[in-house]
Amino acid sequence: MDNNSQGPGGAKGGLGSLFGGGAPEYSTTELAGVPLSGMSPLSPYLNVDPRYLVQDTDEFILPTGANKTRGRFELAFFTIGGSCITGAAFGAVNGLRMGLKETRDMSWSKPRNVQILNMVTRQGASWANTLGSVALLYSVFGVAIEKARGAEDDINTVAAGTLTGMLFKSASGLKGVARGGLAGLALSSAYAVYNNWDHLTGSPSSSRLY
Repeated sequence: MDNNSQGPGGAKGGLGSLFGGGAPEYSTTELAGVPLSGMSPLSPYLNVDPRYLVQDTDEFILPTGANKTRGRFELAFFTIGGSCITGAAFGAVNGLRMGLKETRDMSWSKPRNVQILNMVTRQGASWANTLGSVALLYSVFGVAIEKARGAEDDINTVAAGTLTGMLFKSASGLKGVARGGLAGLALSSAYAVYNNWDHLTGSPSSSRLY
């Protein structure tokens, strides 16, 4: 055999060195003493450090001048609509209960079905109107107080809830106004405590876009 003959490894190394794409091959013995503790694991698919792909906090693309939290005016439509739907559903269930109770002495017939249906629709509309009106007053007071104070915090929530209860019961006299204000104060305070429960208990909370 002459010295110009090359095996498979030699041919591979020659072509690699010729085009500049060959990679050095190391044996297991040669790599045994190389420390790997300071090396970062690389993705075999992206060939990037995975630590750059992990985000500790949520990132959002927001318009210029926009906040990460929605204002009271933006949430007013959701609050009013959700209250109306909730009131309609609760009123329908309550009307069905009342209709069945009032017509329990009647046999199943068309008059009984009509009476139950009337009770369901009447109660559903009444509760939807009531909760929708409360949500509307609360949203109006919340937006007005936010604009007047120039800040958005739990003080606005408690003040809006208290004023909503007072105005909603204003037709019942001073005692009704006082009871409505206390009820609004209690409900809004409970909501403020629930909304800040993570902060009060010291547990970490994730930032949410609302």
